[in-house]
Amino acid sequence: MFCPFCSHSETKVNDSRLVAEGNQVRRRRECLACGERFTSFESAELMMPRVIKSDGSREPFNEEKLRSGLMRALEKRPVSLEGVEAVLSRIKSALRATGEPEVKSLELGELVMNELRILDEVAYVRFASVYRSFQDIDEFKREIDSMGKNNRKRAAKKPAASQSK
Repeated sequence: MFCPFCSHSETKVNDSRLVAEGNQVRRRRECLACGERFTSFESAELMMPRVIKSDGSREPFNEEKLRSGLMRALEKRPVSLEGVEAVLSRIKSALRATGEPEVKSLELGELVMNELRILDEVAYVRFASVYRSFQDIDEFKREIDSMGKNNRKRAAKKPAASQSK
């Protein structure tokens, strides 16, 4: 790494530490020419797949566009920014885990809806109404009814709490 003070090409690392929950390495360096010390940060460059839109066009994955859509669905809902960031992280991890260079926007939308269904059901319905282009109130009703059925199925599968003390 070049020294930011004198541009000499040789520096030595004096200290390395993990930061940002282990996603980055912070290094204290010293220039071998001028002796100045500075800090550098190193992180893995992870390639996100390109998104294939419904019209067949392709565009790079845009995290800000995804965040904006999530925030619109979550507007005025009691969800923390940490919750939103966790959802973004899980979606990006799932996309990288496919190992594919491209992903259909339909698959990305389904990932978002699955995460929103868990995070906040109202935000899920908001997102689904735009994503699936609901045309009338009956489509909202069908979606909400299906959510109720899924919740009852999940509740029925949970084991009863033991009552012995």
